[in-house]
Amino acid sequence: MHRLTNRVRPYAWGARTAIPRLLGTEPDGTPQAELWLGAHHGAPSTAHCDDGSTSLPELIAADPHRVLGASTAERFGARLPYLLKYLAAEAPLSLQVHPDADRARSGYEAEERAGIPVDAPHRNYRDPHHKPELLLALEPFEALCGFREPAATVADLIGLDNELANALREDLSATDTHAALRAALTRLLSLPASARCRMIDEFVQEWSGRGRRGAHAEIVVDLAARYPGDPGAVASLLLNRVTLWPGQALYLPAGNLHAYLQGTAVEVMASSDNVLRAGLTAKHVDAPELLDVVDFSVLPIPYAQPGFLDGRREFRPAAPEFALHEIGPGRITAHLPGDGPTVVLALHGTVELVAEVGEGVTLRGGESVFIQADSGPIKVEGHGHVVAATVGDHQGG
Repeated sequence: MHRLTNRVRPYAWGARTAIPRLLGTEPDGTPQAELWLGAHHGAPSTAHCDDGSTSLPELIAADPHRVLGASTAERFGARLPYLLKYLAAEAPLSLQVHPDADRARSGYEAEERAGIPVDAPHRNYRDPHHKPELLLALEPFEALCGFREPAATVADLIGLDNELANALREDLSATDTHAALRAALTRLLSLPASARCRMIDEFVQEWSGRGRRGAHAEIVVDLAARYPGDPGAVASLLLNRVTLWPGQALYLPAGNLHAYLQGTAVEVMASSDNVLRAGLTAKHVDAPELLDVVDFSVLPIPYAQPGFLDGRREFRPAAPEFALHEIGPGRITAHLPGDGPTVVLALHGTVELVAEVGEGVTLRGGESVFIQADSGPIKVEGHGHVVAATVGDHQGG
């Protein structure tokens, strides 16, 4: 087992105090959005070994079959296939979607052939991997997630008589829900630059002036204030508004259009940078590519349901790269799966990781370890709250 030092990503939407509170450090007044635990090249963790410290990717590269285990190395190569994050959102993230594995691979190869630098702002696919993700709420967490019935959006547009509202009503009246939602989102992402700000401003002014009620009432106004002229503010009306309570989780597969709004959570995902954005951002938006990737199905909110095994709650969604395990909060005695590389983060309290092979480790809130595949079974005991990421099942799910 190797203790980890992890890096904080200071994105503008991040909270000021949540991550410092986790780590026991003083806030410096700047946004601290995500704590990354893993081997992602953007902010790899440092692993502390008996003979010194090294980056986690270097530790893996030195002996992937021993560190990752033969099965993981054969399935994913010499890389950790998942990334664990502690996420603290004070403001909304971009409205986005992730490609499936085939689209990610073909898109990456096409942009490579075209000679687009991998760090170019307008590049869509920065690696050949998909990016499903699972989010576990640690406090009430607000999100937009997946499409709701077009009729629900039409009901919210009742009484509005501006140009954009009338056009969206017509789009959403199509009998086929896929066609209706595609038409509405296409319209919003294709508004002429010369009229976009005016049309969105007219919509938002009439929306707020009519004293709207319901789950989306304040969201439209808030998003429009944060991102003036951005069609994502109006596109929020097409999506489900979701509040997760502590312990609830969402699994977001490829094609699910979503945006996180506010809250603190743990997130685990396939290690990838492939994000296509629809709005609520100053970053690149490729509307045609995004519209080809989005799943326009009306589906139930994709809550992830845990199983219970060996004293832990475990989430094993349909993603072969990862599973997430939660132990606690409270007095705990549990076992980790012990069949592959594991990243463990203590959220609070004090717990002992007891290994059958080698020495154990004591973790306090904010501390973390990387457990090699050859460490054998690990027992977790103490009083606290712990999450752990492992590789998923071969088939996913």
